[in-house]
Amino acid sequence: MKIAANTLARNAPCWCGSGKKFKKCHLGKEQSPPPIHENKTQTQGKSIYIKTEEQIDGIRKSSQLTKKLLDMVEERIAEGVTTNELDQWVHSETLANGAIPAPLNYGHGKGRRRVPFPKSICTSPNNVICHGIPNNQALQNGDILNVDITCILNGYFGDASRMFIIGDVPDKTRKLVEVTRECLNLGIEQIFPSNRLGDIGHAIQQHAEKHGYSVVRDFAGHGVGIEFHEAPQVLHYGQPGKGEMLRENMVFTIEPMINMGSHECRILGDGWTAVTADGELSAQWEHTLLVTESGVDILTA
Repeated sequence: MKIAANTLARNAPCWCGSGKKFKKCHLGKEQSPPPIHENKTQTQGKSIYIKTEEQIDGIRKSSQLTKKLLDMVEERIAEGVTTNELDQWVHSETLANGAIPAPLNYGHGKGRRRVPFPKSICTSPNNVICHGIPNNQALQNGDILNVDITCILNGYFGDASRMFIIGDVPDKTRKLVEVTRECLNLGIEQIFPSNRLGDIGHAIQQHAEKHGYSVVRDFAGHGVGIEFHEAPQVLHYGQPGKGEMLRENMVFTIEPMINMGSHECRILGDGWTAVTADGELSAQWEHTLLVTESGVDILTA
C-alpha cells in the first residue's frame, strides 16, 4: 500500500482524520505532511534507491516509532477491544510524536475506482490476508489479528506488522502464527550483499510448504523509506540465486503472508480487504530491513 498524503489534492479528505477537506484543514499549516526526500539514487537504470546515511538515519527513526506504536498495541490489545479503538489509539499517538499515519487516505487520485483507505492502520483478522479496515467489531477469544503500521516521520517511512493471538486458540492456529514468524526470520537470514532476492523468497517458501502451508502470491514486500513503496518488489517465493542482487544500503520490507489452505485470495467490495479464497486462516509478520556491509539491520526491531 502507498499513501498519497505527501501529494494530497486540495479537495481530498485531510490526512489528519478530521473528516474535513485538506484545503479546509491542514493545507499550508506547519503540521501538513512533509515532502518526500528528493535525494534519490538510481542503480543500473532501475528505481532502486541506495540510501544515503542521512536517509538511513531518518528511516531508522521512523521505523523505531513504528515499533513503539506496535508495542503500544501489544500492551492494549485484548478480547472486547475493537479494531477501531486500536486505530484511534495509533492515530493519536502517531500525531503526538510529530508523525503522520501513512495508510490514511492512501489511494486518492489513483484512478476512479480506487477508494482512499479510510483508516490509519490495517487490521487483518483470521482469514483476512492484508489491508483489513478497522471497524467496530470487538475482538473475540480465539481470534488472530495482524496489525500493520506505517508512519511518516520527517518525510521518512517505517513499516512493520505483527500478529496477535486473542485468548485461547487451537494448536494448529498457533502453529500457523509461529511458522509465519519463522518464515520472516529465515528470509532475514538471507540478507547480505551479493545475495539475491530469490534466496529470500526460496527460504520462506521452503519453510512454509514444509509445514503444509501456502505462500500468498498476490502481495509482496517492497523497497521503502523515502517513499511508501519503492523498487524492488520482494517476493516471498522464488528460486535461489535468481532476482535482484542485494546491495549495501538498500532498504526494503519482508512481509510473508502464509495461508493455512490455498494461496489464492479475493478482494472484498470495499476495494481493499484481501481474504483467503477458501476461508482458511492467514498470518503475516513484517519488518523494515537495511542491507549492511556484512549482513542486515532490522530497523523496526
